[in-house]
Amino acid sequence: MVLATFVFALQDAITKTLTTVLPVSQILVVRFSAFALMALYLAHRQVGLRAAFASVVPGLQISRCLLMCAEIALFAYVLRFLGLAQIHALFACFPLFVAALSVPLLGEKVGWRRWLAVIIGFAGTLVILRPGAAVFNPYSLYPLLGAVLYAIYNLLTRKVSRQDAYATSLVYFGVVGALASGLFAIGQWQEISARAAFQLALLSVVSVVAHMMLMKALQLTEAVVLQPFQYFILPWAMLLGYFVFGETLDSWSLLGSIIVVGSGTYVAYREYHQQRRLVEKVPNSP
Repeated sequence: MVLATFVFALQDAITKTLTTVLPVSQILVVRFSAFALMALYLAHRQVGLRAAFASVVPGLQISRCLLMCAEIALFAYVLRFLGLAQIHALFACFPLFVAALSVPLLGEKVGWRRWLAVIIGFAGTLVILRPGAAVFNPYSLYPLLGAVLYAIYNLLTRKVSRQDAYATSLVYFGVVGALASGLFAIGQWQEISARAAFQLALLSVVSVVAHMMLMKALQLTEAVVLQPFQYFILPWAMLLGYFVFGETLDSWSLLGSIIVVGSGTYVAYREYHQQRRLVEKVPNSP
């Protein structure tokens, strides 16, 4: 999982470079197409393509995929205006949105400790943003919107996973993403230089490798255990931002990041123990 976060950060660094020469939709259609090919291959080997496309809730599957397309496009767009570390410092609050939105969307119960962690985490986000200060950048709101979209995507993924196989969610994500981004790319397509073509090919490989690592990690342990390790993407983004783009985070942003990451880690810790209690209450099957 730690290696996966590094590769995801590398993916974002390549995307940031490409956004200066190509439209976001053109970058995304290549990335999603590579992912779709991987998903179709894995689904064919595991359950067969017909079974993979046979969703019990196709409407929810398509909705979650379109939501994720919007989030990735928003993330790629704002890379033009903000640094890697700054974006990830703000985006790190998405587990807090997951905890808060799980109540109205999934009917889950969130205890007072997790609510307190959510409130403290959002306070950390305000420390990073500093609304009203001279350093406030309106583009900083985009990663927060992306975090909301990603949180809803995660909750919808939880919902569809109760009825559809993992291979089905994987195939829908790749195919719907490629089709949706392709529709926008048609009218914006630009000639690709040899350098950009190489970077697009590298982006495709890196994207597939990152997701393969993530899937392997999820095979080995529970998602709730892995969640705190997702925050490793922030130091990777800081290092890549500094050495590749000459970016730095100021002390207030670092303080806010620590608060957000600490709150998100505590939310994951409480969720893990809640799940363990539920499992312990269920009697063993004969």
